[in-house]
Amino acid sequence: MGQVPAATKAMRVLKFLAGQPDPVPLDRIMRACDLPRSTAYHLMTAMAEEGFVFHLPEERRYGLGVAAFEVGSGYTRQAPLQRLARRPLAALVDQVGESAHLAVPHGRDVLYVIEERAPGRPPLVTEVGVRLPAHLTASGRAILAALPTAQIRALYPDREAFVERTGIGPSSLSALRAILGEARQRGYAVEDGEITPGLASIAAPVLDHNQVPLAGVAVTYVPATADVPAIAEAVRGTAAALSRRLGGH
Repeated sequence: MGQVPAATKAMRVLKFLAGQPDPVPLDRIMRACDLPRSTAYHLMTAMAEEGFVFHLPEERRYGLGVAAFEVGSGYTRQAPLQRLARRPLAALVDQVGESAHLAVPHGRDVLYVIEERAPGRPPLVTEVGVRLPAHLTASGRAILAALPTAQIRALYPDREAFVERTGIGPSSLSALRAILGEARQRGYAVEDGEITPGLASIAAPVLDHNQVPLAGVAVTYVPATADVPAIAEAVRGTAAALSRRLGGH
């Protein structure tokens, strides 16, 4: 064990939770991380207060919290994903003739870290550094659709979590679940006029080796003039190629 036992235990718990597909009970965390019950309980309480884990009291289970995703997003923003994604995104723009961008999760928002503009296409609000509500954007929906159901419930605990931008979009957890279910079936997420009237987007998730969504690759277009099936295929292909380079499927 390291020089700071409590920190070592906390990092061990975070690494364990990061590898789980769903929230897990305390007993399983105790066994996997070799922790006494009292230590595990106090550790999980402290980590929940800081947002690194969330607790589902009715299920008596714990999962990764928003703060853990923000740390992961910070790593993604700082180097490897942007460096790996810039050329594929430029190739995607050349292929479909529309503007493309890459966004990473940031709590209930997505943060845009790369934007590749296509010549002659409409200006977009998705400039680098802009944050937008995940449940309204195609990138955010692609990321959310790859998360466990319990994680979605923790991110959107009530109607106050559903902000609006253009007056349309999901305003409840059930409505969001329906949208995410459709995205999973199609293999990509969509939005139409929920960020900017007259513009639509298609996005697919970039996944790591644990199938955790690191980012969303998206293309924005004018629906009346775009070849939507071709855009969807190109977006999925680009996201899949990035996932493979990052060790995902």
